[in-house]
Amino acid sequence: MKITIDRDRCCGAGQCVLAAPDVFDQDDEEGLVIVLQESPAPEQHQAVREAASVCPTATIEVTE
Repeated sequence: MKITIDRDRCCGAGQCVLAAPDVFDQDDEEGLVIVLQESPAPEQHQAVREAASVCPTATIEVTE
């Protein structure tokens, strides 16, 4: 699994952080998404898929 994001689309809702806190965070300046693990461990994959699905701006792209 590989994660890519489009920070220009991010609105800072934080749903990704709630769904997968070990993989995503928000920056302190604008509250925009930060990827902590671009290639997360297999045990994180379901949480990453959930984060991508709940993102209101479809900022997160997951490639498997």
